[in-house]
Amino acid sequence: MAATGAERAPSGFRAHLEALARAQKPSLNTAAYSRLVNRPAGRIVAAAAHTLGASPNQVTALSATLSAAGLAVLALVEPRWWTGILVAVLLAAGYVLDSSDGQLARLRGGGSRSGEWLDHTIDCFKTASLHLAVLASWYRFGPATDGWLLVPLGFEVVAVVTYFGLILMPTLRPASSGAPAAVHENPLRKWALLPMDYGAQCWMFVLLGFGVVFSWVYALVFVCNAAALAIALRKWWHELRVLDSSVEVSS
Repeated sequence: MAATGAERAPSGFRAHLEALARAQKPSLNTAAYSRLVNRPAGRIVAAAAHTLGASPNQVTALSATLSAAGLAVLALVEPRWWTGILVAVLLAAGYVLDSSDGQLARLRGGGSRSGEWLDHTIDCFKTASLHLAVLASWYRFGPATDGWLLVPLGFEVVAVVTYFGLILMPTLRPASSGAPAAVHENPLRKWALLPMDYGAQCWMFVLLGFGVVFSWVYALVFVCNAAALAIALRKWWHELRVLDSSVEVSS
């Protein structure tokens, strides 16, 4: 007897999942949450989406919708224990789908320029909006002192400059040739990067309804991100100065 479509789907799903597992990109310099949670979850969603016939742009649109819903709840609804959980789940789910669209494109034989543009544009909107949503929430509902409003303002600047640097630097580096050299990674590095990982940041919002606890956790994460940006800016500047010097010598 021939198998029905419903019976064939799991086999296709497993094949898609195995293909993605074999095609995973190196995880160096990736925080533990994205490496151990978000990317594996994204593979499952991408395999399911491919089995159902969804396109990468549809997955990107759903990711944007979930993230926008989480930001709207954050900015517009008075913080309660349940709103924090809802915001965290919506943002984290949007981040899983953000990891899925590229993997789905890989399953379908490669992405498109328009799809990559759409993905990065939505990422930029998300990066620029998250801390503005926190600012709106704190302005409307507390903390009690206005000085706290400087924290999401500062976090906004740090997040946007970090995103800009991460997008710009690969375009300024020379194209690599041959296989990348093996690099030893400190096993603690992926855990040290957790405060800078967007996915891990999503889950700090479970504390949103707990007032001062969330405020101090958010401020601590901001300090970690500001310090990481300062280190990255110094590293990027020196890297580019070395490249400039090598060009001047060769010319």
